[in-house]
Amino acid sequence: MRLRRPRLPRTRAGWRRLVQAVVAGWVLALLPATWLFVSTADRLRTTADVPRTDVAVVFGAGLWDGEPSPYLAHRLDAAVRLYRAGRVKVVLVTGDNSRKEYDEPDAMRAYLTKRGVPRSRVVSDYAGFDTWDSCVRARKIFGVDRAVLISQGFHIRRAVALCEAAGIDSYGVGVDAKHDATWYYGGTREVFAAGKAALDAVFKPDPRFLGPKEQGVDRALAAGR
Repeated sequence: MRLRRPRLPRTRAGWRRLVQAVVAGWVLALLPATWLFVSTADRLRTTADVPRTDVAVVFGAGLWDGEPSPYLAHRLDAAVRLYRAGRVKVVLVTGDNSRKEYDEPDAMRAYLTKRGVPRSRVVSDYAGFDTWDSCVRARKIFGVDRAVLISQGFHIRRAVALCEAAGIDSYGVGVDAKHDATWYYGGTREVFAAGKAALDAVFKPDPRFLGPKEQGVDRALAAGR
């Protein structure tokens, strides 16, 4: 069975309608990304001027041979700087531990403790399978209602918008990253991820795994008082 090739318009009016349809499609596709930029415009900071708060949330970004990837290491380094400067008291590391041999949160905790953040001040979320899940679990499981979020610049706006939608008063710190193939891939991916983010913010689905409430953040804060 031979597939028919699509027929192109033969008239100016036909071409005009085709161009209008393409433009309309692009406008609709870019609306979620525009929402992310507008809704987070006043919520982005640096490690030097972010408001002091109790909790920093670091999102997972992959492991290389069991160690944080360079992108994840940059995020964790920013958390270390915030802790040393006294701008945060507790670091909540959220990532994927869906397989026994792959454990982002423990690798993140080990990285932080090697750089001087006390183990008692690091709390692990082992079911942060995506950004929305991490935000909802931070609020519902760990009781976080205000936080500094740490990620790369291409992701931080989505993280802030989703955590705000989940009920967390959020400020975002976008860390620097080398503009390599991973960076360009991440930036391109965010255009499409913005659509899912908009749906998550509107419909607020339950995360893949919710579970019982945990007192890790409260205990970590109490230990530092």
